[in-house]
Amino acid sequence: MALLEVNDIHAHYGGIQALSGVSLHVEEGEVVTLIGSNGAGKSTTLRAITGLTPASSGQIVIDGEDITRVPAHEIVNRGIALAPEGRHCFSRMTVRENLDLGAHRRRRDPAVREDLERVFFLFPRLQEREKQKAGTMSGGEQQMLAIGRALMARPKVLLLDEPSMGIAPILVQRIYETIGQINRDGTTILLVEQNANYALDVSRRGYVMETGRIVLEGGSGQLRTDPEVQRAYLGA
Repeated sequence: MALLEVNDIHAHYGGIQALSGVSLHVEEGEVVTLIGSNGAGKSTTLRAITGLTPASSGQIVIDGEDITRVPAHEIVNRGIALAPEGRHCFSRMTVRENLDLGAHRRRRDPAVREDLERVFFLFPRLQEREKQKAGTMSGGEQQMLAIGRALMARPKVLLLDEPSMGIAPILVQRIYETIGQINRDGTTILLVEQNANYALDVSRRGYVMETGRIVLEGGSGQLRTDPEVQRAYLGA
């Protein structure tokens, strides 16, 4: 059994169907990517997994537990944490306060201090700005904070939604190097990304989404050489 299994899920925004039978799986230790154009359903898939946009049918399983009907605020306790598109850092709170919030449900766990030190090791800039208000930082720094905040929950599966969006290229490279390190340290990752080059570089496998459906899947090397993927997503 995979660590994360998504089986034939459907989801709606009002009367509009956003997902139409999406199925995917993520094995423990993998980085798996979802690529596709705007509106393909990538972010909605992550929102369904986290309960923010509940699936209307289908099944979501984490580490053998069915979480399809678990409320969104309980999902983090089941081992899933999201660094959302747009980062959504609490701008009036300091870097440290944002990170502490990520560990809110673990606040009596003595390992929280160890996790904080790990985040500061991965993102030294966050330690430099520990007392700085999040809203005064650059987009790239806020992205580091969003990932760090999610890691503070010590997730079994880390969900990353568009980590390169709106960030200077030099910081994108640095963030993706760190994503690779997070995975090598043992965290399983499901990555949503429009920048297919970065996504396929860091991932082991991938899925291509169009209009709420998975239309192609395979190893990252296989997807990189697929003519349709090259034409649509790699600028070939």
